[in-house]
Amino acid sequence: LEPTMTQLVGPLRKELADSLFSCRVLVVGAGGIGCELLKNLVLTGFKNIEVIDLDTIDVSNLNRQFLFQKKHVGKSKAQVAKESVLRFCPSANITAYHDSIMNPDYNMEFFRNFQLVMNALDNRAARNHVNRMCLAADIPLIESGTAGYLGQVTVIKKGQTECYECQPKPTQKTFPGCTIRNTPSEPIHCIVWAKYLFNQLFGEEDADREVSPDTADPEAAWNPADAAARATASDQDGDIKRVSTKEWARSTGYDPVKLFNKLFKDDIMYLLTMDKLWKKRKAPLPLDWTEIQQIESSQEESCGMGLKDQQVLGVQGYTQLFRRSVETLRSQLIEKGEGAELVWDKDDPSAMDFVSAAANLRMNVFSMNMKSRFDVKSMAGNIIPAIATTNAVIAGLIVLEALKILNSDFDQCRTIFLNKQPNPRKKLLVPCALDRPNSNCYVCASKPEVTVKLNVHKTIVQALQDKILKEKFGMVAPDVQIEDGKGTILISSEEGETEANNNKFLSGFGIRNGSRLQADDFLQDYTLLVNVIHSEELEKDVEFEVVGDAPDKAPAPSAPEEGKNIANGNKDSAQPSTSSKAAAEDDDVLIIDSDEEPSSSTMEASPESSNRKRKHHDADDAASKRKRLDQQPSDDDEDIIALD
Repeated sequence: LEPTMTQLVGPLRKELADSLFSCRVLVVGAGGIGCELLKNLVLTGFKNIEVIDLDTIDVSNLNRQFLFQKKHVGKSKAQVAKESVLRFCPSANITAYHDSIMNPDYNMEFFRNFQLVMNALDNRAARNHVNRMCLAADIPLIESGTAGYLGQVTVIKKGQTECYECQPKPTQKTFPGCTIRNTPSEPIHCIVWAKYLFNQLFGEEDADREVSPDTADPEAAWNPADAAARATASDQDGDIKRVSTKEWARSTGYDPVKLFNKLFKDDIMYLLTMDKLWKKRKAPLPLDWTEIQQIESSQEESCGMGLKDQQVLGVQGYTQLFRRSVETLRSQLIEKGEGAELVWDKDDPSAMDFVSAAANLRMNVFSMNMKSRFDVKSMAGNIIPAIATTNAVIAGLIVLEALKILNSDFDQCRTIFLNKQPNPRKKLLVPCALDRPNSNCYVCASKPEVTVKLNVHKTIVQALQDKILKEKFGMVAPDVQIEDGKGTILISSEEGETEANNNKFLSGFGIRNGSRLQADDFLQDYTLLVNVIHSEELEKDVEFEVVGDAPDKAPAPSAPEEGKNIANGNKDSAQPSTSSKAAAEDDDVLIIDSDEEPSSSTMEASPESSNRKRKHHDADDAASKRKRLDQQPSDDDEDIIALD
């Protein structure tokens, strides 16, 4: 039976209870936090709810996203969540959208339909976008995130608090190409290499993600013509330097043995000829298919007990897994037809088997301890631990902050951190005052402005659009005009208008040191002035730098054992969405070991400080807002749970 109004709102005063019935709220995301939040909203008395999520339900969601059942696998999260909630609260008016919040249909007018927006997202791109839309529409936003036992909730209001982008976020961790291709030193390097390999063989090829030895490695300073061993480094089946990796693999019929010997024997022998690389490192040890097959099965050990996915196979075991996965993926390609491509998915058994086998074989070659399939999947999918109770606590806190906003008690709103363990005052939940906006924020400042250092002779217009404006500064559909006195349009969001400019260098448009570009995103009602500094001294593999956005301004990484992030889902993809398949990033969780509420600008980060800060960030994804703290009276503990 549907709960009565008295049961729903109990202690709420009549005016507030009435407002719950009339106000419209938007929930962005229907995953771990989203399911708990939707349940809490209807049971609190909210009646007009709209929920949006691009994702579909996966089996792995069912352990915590309780609105879904096995029969729902493959269906829209938003739609099923709506149907499930209506079963225990039929009078609720819920609208579900199976879509990305970044779709232009959800413009500023759409956001203005709501009194409140609540984020239950898993990636930074979508968080950035919702932040900007709420600023443009002047709608309060409640941001949230969880990672394992950690969680936090904060409130964002235009002109009164910091926005989501007021402080620099740690850049997503990347690895130099020469490290991936030539000198891996950690298991994650081998796992990234294996994912690149999957795409080069079976998916969409990317020249920037080649897996063959990098002969241009500056550390090697190696001249191939001087290496007598080069002839033995490319076997008779074809030198993959002359043709693409996929083309070469097709020419062999995706023969697992030839692939194996090329990847783990010939390429490694080729690396060994680059002897400067191994003067201070342990040299890799090539593997040979025939020799491995001669190993007696009894000699092959499986390390670790328990579930199959948690066991570590030996070299022979991973060799056989490599063979089987290649054969399965080859069959899938054939079934799809000529020119088909596969997409890597951590939940696809064959794809995961391939990455697990290839990564572990490479770990063995470079003398690293091999990893279980479970561990490889966690790193390859950038999976952040999700715990149902953490999501439930955070969802409850979101509703408490929502009630304060609707009750016009904005001065009582807080950023609230959920700790893994009680702090010295025996408190798990620590509320902290909201910070004022950052006057230098390139999003919510009155006139947003940034300075970008790049080489105008090497940076093309496409890179400016995709890597700088979209990826770095979070724009969706930018229009760019050069402030040259002529109003030259460099980039247009209208399809086809400026495509001819894409592969031209910035210098070709008169852009030089000191040039200014005006970038507009009409969907976000956002304008950014970009000052260009020309530099020919950028580091290798660095295409641009944001001046003033130096790493020391971003949260410093903590010790590895403390490294956890606020995010739901993973950060493997670069596609913005509300889905767990989107790009969650390395945002910090700031945990305060005190029940005081000082401003972060005056807090000491040293261990000796009595109000010591500990920062948690994930080793890839996911991503939640880091908040700083304002000074408030220490007796303001209404939202703190104390452990006896």
